[in-house]
Amino acid sequence: MDVCWACSTLSLLLHVIGALGSRDDGWFMNVQAEVRAIEGYPVVLPCTFSHPQHSQHSSLQVLWRLGHGQGATVLYRCTSRPGAPACEPGPQQDQRYRLEGNPTEHDLSLRINSANLQDSGRYYCRVEVQGREHVSFEDKMGTRLRVEAPPKILSLSVDGSEQSGYRALCQVQGSPLPDVQWLGPDDLLEGSPVVPLAQGAMAYYHTVSQLTDVEPGHQYTCSASNPLGKEHATLYVVPPRPPLHAAGASPPLLILVAVSLGAKVV
Repeated sequence: MDVCWACSTLSLLLHVIGALGSRDDGWFMNVQAEVRAIEGYPVVLPCTFSHPQHSQHSSLQVLWRLGHGQGATVLYRCTSRPGAPACEPGPQQDQRYRLEGNPTEHDLSLRINSANLQDSGRYYCRVEVQGREHVSFEDKMGTRLRVEAPPKILSLSVDGSEQSGYRALCQVQGSPLPDVQWLGPDDLLEGSPVVPLAQGAMAYYHTVSQLTDVEPGHQYTCSASNPLGKEHATLYVVPPRPPLHAAGASPPLLILVAVSLGAKVV
């Protein structure tokens, strides 16, 4: 029993060490397992390193990638030369990304300006020490960036006909994924998600809710909420006017009046 307890304790200790940093052949790289950001605000992904052979006279190349393997995207690359005041990015570098840290002080932290929901993912930092013996090291664990945003109602519409019936559609975005409710003139109404839902990364922060049996002459409100805030929009479905000419003439389209009343807390 004591041996099993010791093995379990050792396994847990190694897991904790791995969560704090990566070590290999004298290298040590320390990253944060997860960073959270609010949409529209800057965020910094911490990354520091050390190596016995490194000195302030070494030329360094810093690289940040989103994702791992063949599908990874290089987001930032710069070169720190001896005597240079800063790490110099390439001419095509996206200005949303810049190095927050100083590589000569072993700090490779990356700043992302105006974070958006599409920035969510796992990031990896890498450093290469130039010289007679070219050495490099990359963090194997990565940092997960989770960008959060208050609800935003992207659209509110009605489709259908008098024969098939009308339905209201509310397209919503936010992270965590907002909870959507429908309100009628007097009480809560039961909506349902539209199938199929968004695919891939969009499914994590984008949804469409539908309300069936919508009746002309009534008002309906779509309300979206998550821990960061609430937003709602209201539409009034104008009854179609009866045909003015021959029987069977097509009625005019429904007129929608949408009013957005958002309340967001950040």
